[in-house]
Amino acid sequence: MTGESYWLWWIVAAAAAAALIVIAWVWRKGQPFADGDVFRASRLSAGNRLFPTQVLVSPTSVVQYKPRWIGKQEETIHMAHVASVKIDTGLLFSNVLIETSGGSAPVVCHGHRKGDAVQMKTLIERYQTDYYRGSVGPGPIGR
Repeated sequence: MTGESYWLWWIVAAAAAAALIVIAWVWRKGQPFADGDVFRASRLSAGNRLFPTQVLVSPTSVVQYKPRWIGKQEETIHMAHVASVKIDTGLLFSNVLIETSGGSAPVVCHGHRKGDAVQMKTLIERYQTDYYRGSVGPGPIGR
């Protein structure tokens, strides 16, 4: 092995190792960020190619989680502050719009499968019903 081919081999090995690290990083960021009912957007939808947006629906809140190369963006809405849930269905994917009682812009979750969008809405409505009946968390003030 000549000196030139020796260095070329090391450069190719280093590039392959760097590519594996990037692939592992993207894969790890795409894994569910929490236990429970987590819905991940499709990587085939716009804006979700590398790091798909995830939505956690729990009995007390809805969390939209957007992973990034470094860090993340999380938006949490307490179940008592969810005013409405809308599903905008397209040919392949659905967008879920969660409006808050605070009047700010709705949380928009792009690129979910149609079945996941319906299940998200169903869970939110069920958890809201349970919350207002007093079976989840602390009840209204004065109880």
